[in-house]
Amino acid sequence: MSRPLVITDCDEVLLHMIAPFRDWLGESQGVTFTMNGNDFAHALRYTATGELVQGKEIWRLLDLFFVSEMHRQSPINGALAAMQQLGEQADVVVLTNLGDHFNEARTSQLAGHGFDLKVFTNQGPKGPALQKIVAEYGPSRAVFIDDLAQHHGSVAELSPHVHRLHLCGEPLLAPHINCAHQAGDAHARIDDWQQALPWLLERLYGEAHV
Repeated sequence: MSRPLVITDCDEVLLHMIAPFRDWLGESQGVTFTMNGNDFAHALRYTATGELVQGKEIWRLLDLFFVSEMHRQSPINGALAAMQQLGEQADVVVLTNLGDHFNEARTSQLAGHGFDLKVFTNQGPKGPALQKIVAEYGPSRAVFIDDLAQHHGSVAELSPHVHRLHLCGEPLLAPHINCAHQAGDAHARIDDWQQALPWLLERLYGEAHV
């Protein structure tokens, strides 16, 4: 009999990313990161001049961070215990928006924090990638966890039967990002793992339906 399936994002769901990225930018790149509103493109400014860091340079800095600074990332409070409990009776995989060449590094990074999980890398909307994962595993039920509203929209469009939890465990971001639940693309918005775990268990094993 098929097992339930948990498909979870990594950054800001399992591991902090923006906080160590902000610290690294300030320490070594001469860039100040301040999240005002939900526009990431306006969060980075050169410390010396106050000028905005432009999009192409933002992507270069993000890539450089993942190349050399992933060791700075640490687990979101409660994430490891939640994954371990979910993994007792369900398959748990990570769907992370990184280049495929980062798959091994991300897998090793997570394992170093106790997350022994299969990693799927992806670029762009996550709906198509999730479709393929669900087809591969053939689960009895499935849940998707991500911190970004656009990915919930993509999954809702292509796999509406999958339960969708919008969770952002990073306080620097949580108050500012668009809410997928309010938009109608996620079934709930819970930013704390202690509260999220019972919700997930009910969707996987209880009587809850989409």
